Amino acid sequence: MSVLLIVIIILAIAFDFINGFHDAANSIATIVSTKVLTPLQAVVWAAFFNFVAFFIFKDHNVANTIAKTVLPEYITLHVILAGLIAAIFWNLLTWWYGIPSSSSHTLIGGFAGAAIAHAGGVNAISADKISKIVLFIFLAPMIGMIISSILTLIFIQRNLWIKVGT
Repeated sequence: MSVLLIVIIILAIAFDFINGFHDAANSIATIVSTKVLTPLQAVVWAAFFNFVAFFIFKDHNVANTIAKTVLPEYITLHVILAGLIAAIFWNLLTWWYGIPSSSSHTLIGGFAGAAIAHAGGVNAISADKISKIVLFIFLAPMIGMIISSILTLIFIQRNLWIKVGT
């Protein structure tokens, strides 16, 4: 086994660890800061459901999407190494400044960027996969906003319907 492969494995484990505390900041901090759960309860709750989710959701589409963003002929150990380093750097940067971001999208972007740099152009990536990802990066917050607005009007501001009708 080459030294580069061992370094990549170590960096992949480091990314997974960073992904854990990066996502914990996004999911657990809100629950704790609103005092819905104590820090211990929130960590136990998140750990339990992350463990259970592995067995419930068998299709692991995120991993398949990441694997298919770069065309196979452009995947090298150097591309994987560069993609992991970029993803780790971005995750740490957004965590440090408190910017919410997706670790999965970060890994896809790092991997795609490394492949584009390696190939010297965008012919190294699967355009249909990347375009769907980019589209939903913008659509997901808008869809969430629309759904939350509707739910707010229906459930929280029930008296609004009476005011509008009079």
